[in-house]
Amino acid sequence: MEYIFSDKISSLKPSAIREILKATSDPGVIPLAAGNPSAEAFPVEEVRKITAEILAEDPILALQYGVTEGYNPLRELVSSYMKKKHNIGRDLDSIIITSGAQQIMDLASKVLLNEGDTVICECPSFIGSLNCFRSYNARLCGVDVEDDGMNIEKLEESLKTEKNVKFIYTIPNFQNPSGVTMSLEKRKAVYELAKKYGVLIVEDNPYGDLRVSGEHIPAIKSLDEDGIVIYGGSFSKILSPGLRVGYVIAPQQIIAKMTVGKQAADVHTPMMAQLIVYKWMKDYNFEEHISKICSIYKSKLELMCDATDKYLGDKVTYVRPEGGLFVWCKLNDGIDMLDFCAEAVKNKVAVVPGTAFMMNADDKTQCFRMNFSTPADDKIVKGIEILGNILK
Repeated sequence: MEYIFSDKISSLKPSAIREILKATSDPGVIPLAAGNPSAEAFPVEEVRKITAEILAEDPILALQYGVTEGYNPLRELVSSYMKKKHNIGRDLDSIIITSGAQQIMDLASKVLLNEGDTVICECPSFIGSLNCFRSYNARLCGVDVEDDGMNIEKLEESLKTEKNVKFIYTIPNFQNPSGVTMSLEKRKAVYELAKKYGVLIVEDNPYGDLRVSGEHIPAIKSLDEDGIVIYGGSFSKILSPGLRVGYVIAPQQIIAKMTVGKQAADVHTPMMAQLIVYKWMKDYNFEEHISKICSIYKSKLELMCDATDKYLGDKVTYVRPEGGLFVWCKLNDGIDMLDFCAEAVKNKVAVVPGTAFMMNADDKTQCFRMNFSTPADDKIVKGIEILGNILK
């Protein structure tokens, strides 16, 4: 039988990262392409105890249906923490618990985008979000990422010239893939431009807790007195990606529509996962755990950067990130980036070609992305040494 697929899915291509990760199923491959938390970063014993307590004390709550907006005690706890810690959330805002941060992008697209509408994105940007926007037949307009965030002049030019712009999508902290952190000055500028041109901002912040150096910079959402910022947070990088728990703080009218959209997708985020997150936040010192993770990642980031300087130093340039999970390297002109990435896989090292993060698959770039959280320390050094030998 010939299968005829929808227009929305026919134009989508498999995630380049997910395809590359298939290669890492070979235990001999050094996984510099992944974005998984370090095995050392999981609070396994705490989760084991919490799960046992839930099943012993209130198993039906964990096994029964829940409300779409999320387990209310968790919603209240997250809302209170984000307001107190980060000044995020106003009286006009509400919160919904999602099935990971990826669902945030899907719900924002479902609620806000019509076919042909424009999303202004940082270029490069996270492939998972880009593919989500593409799945709703949105037009992607890329704005170059500089060392301190989006190019503000090009952002305003895009807002002036692009048609039907619905929102600006940004990852302001340790951006994926570039590792860049947007300056406070530029965060204020992005907010003012969004207000001036009547568009929303989707602020994606899955890595914000993973700062290993430099000073904390307030979220764009902390500036939001006008109800124009949709803030996405996640427990994937600080607790467990497998639990698939994220959250959105946004104006009440938007959350109400997201709730309807989520009902049509998965009804609610799994109750067991929500209860684990709730008890972890309530009963354990999760901020101490985050500090532990940052200590681990600080060491691994420094190791990757030192190895990059040693083995790739005269062949690449990069911005040393202040946190997150990734190092974004630009190969010197004259080196074919795609051939280099392919040769790396042949030599049992997986990196992600920069084309995966462009607005269009045929956009040119000399960049590739490496991850330092997943591989063991010795594998980081060995993998980058192999990359250096390939470039020689």
